[in-house]
Amino acid sequence: MKKGFYLLSFIFVCYNIILFILSKFFELPLILFIPLLVYSIMLIGYYFKSKKGNDNYTDISDQQPVSINNFEKKKTDIEVSKFTFDDIAGLEEIKEDFDDIIDYLNDDKKYTAMDAKVPRGVILHGPPGTGKTILAKAIAGEAKATFIYASGSEFVEKYVGVGAKRVRTLFEKAKKESPSIIFVDEIDALGSKRNSESNNEKDQTLNQLLVELDGFNNSNNVIVIAATNRLDLLDEALLRPGRFDRKIYVGNPNFNTRLKILEVHTKNKPLDKDVSLSDIANKTHGFSGAQLANIANEAALKAIRDKSKKIIQGNFEFAIEKIAAGLEIKNPTISKIEKKTVAYHEAGHAIAAKILDIDKIQKVSIIPRDKALGYVIKFPIEDKYLYTKNELYNRIIILLAGRASEEVFIGEISSGASSDLKEATNITYEIICSYGMSKELENVFVDEQLFKYFAEPIKKEATELSKELYARALILIKNNKSLIEYIANYLLKHETIDSKMLDTIFDQFNHKAQAN
Repeated sequence: MKKGFYLLSFIFVCYNIILFILSKFFELPLILFIPLLVYSIMLIGYYFKSKKGNDNYTDISDQQPVSINNFEKKKTDIEVSKFTFDDIAGLEEIKEDFDDIIDYLNDDKKYTAMDAKVPRGVILHGPPGTGKTILAKAIAGEAKATFIYASGSEFVEKYVGVGAKRVRTLFEKAKKESPSIIFVDEIDALGSKRNSESNNEKDQTLNQLLVELDGFNNSNNVIVIAATNRLDLLDEALLRPGRFDRKIYVGNPNFNTRLKILEVHTKNKPLDKDVSLSDIANKTHGFSGAQLANIANEAALKAIRDKSKKIIQGNFEFAIEKIAAGLEIKNPTISKIEKKTVAYHEAGHAIAAKILDIDKIQKVSIIPRDKALGYVIKFPIEDKYLYTKNELYNRIIILLAGRASEEVFIGEISSGASSDLKEATNITYEIICSYGMSKELENVFVDEQLFKYFAEPIKKEATELSKELYARALILIKNNKSLIEYIANYLLKHETIDSKMLDTIFDQFNHKAQAN
């Protein structure tokens, strides 16, 4: 249509030029100018039609057509899973929770005879990298069921009807391949809460998913497993009974599970006899299963770069530091005053952590990495799940001690404490809003919906608590000035202090070290 219009425009432009030239030499009849009037009317009409159309729909006549079949033709989203529970370290309680589903997919007749219904939908939720995808594959492997993978973002399109069609295609495919498991990764991209700003395409897609979930019956032999990092974002309609009946939290592994994961990922690697996986597991509190696998791989790569035939403990230490703090920046352009500021900042963190005795320090460094100019690598003395108010206060003091050290020794504060302040603020608001430890709102839980009603007293208490704990951090720094100066100067000279050297230095000043 556009090409024809452009050709017609070209012809009329040429016609206009010819008329203009002839009119200079001859008196032309009026009838010859009628085509110009018609063309002008057509041009104005086309302009307003195009403008109106652009306000209401997207003109896709000159774009590549949307291919729904691309989703249908994908071969990589269907597989017979080779994973089993033997390939997954830990998660024993979660594995047991899937026993009935696996048994049902292997033999559904006994469930039909007892008129028993297993959950048709399961949501795995928790932080990223904890093994939700491989767990779903292992369930399919144990059940000898077809594994069908789909990402929630694959269903999100700007053209109405495309997402809903893809949902129907997915479930039709699953029924043909039954017994099967549909795994929808990042389901929050597809099933997030609806509001006034939701668009028709997204609502239609979510509604189609709800229809498919409601259309299940015991003869389908199809189970849907979905994964998300944010369960709180999902639409309530998805979570009601009959759809996703079972919600299972998959968190970061504890010490025993970390040890098992490391054993799995190092079983085919040549380890030096001095390597202690128990020590590595102890130093990786808070790491996900994916990060632990990465540590084992990075340690192996470091050994290869060092032309070593075996992986030594130091390779694992290197890998932990790389993953925790980022890549080392070679030949950094940092001024002397900045380096001095970083040294006193990290010394403040280290001494506060050491004195308050919450975490064990592994290393203090002022070698710049892509995540920070300096850092303190520390880990809990033991896996801990509950914290007292005083312990939470001490964590905030440790976070604020870096800035307090800058103020005492440099004379002014810098922007280097931004990540510390962010974490300290989060803990402060958790103390007040989530843990019922507020002085003004004692034993009250305040969520996002209630926050607007308590905003002023919460902000006031958060500010007062931050000031109080920063004052305590300043006292701690001032009471241990000689110790901090020694550590900062050591860092400026050697750039790094390991745990043994820190213990040695601390023992020399231990009789003087004090928190208050």
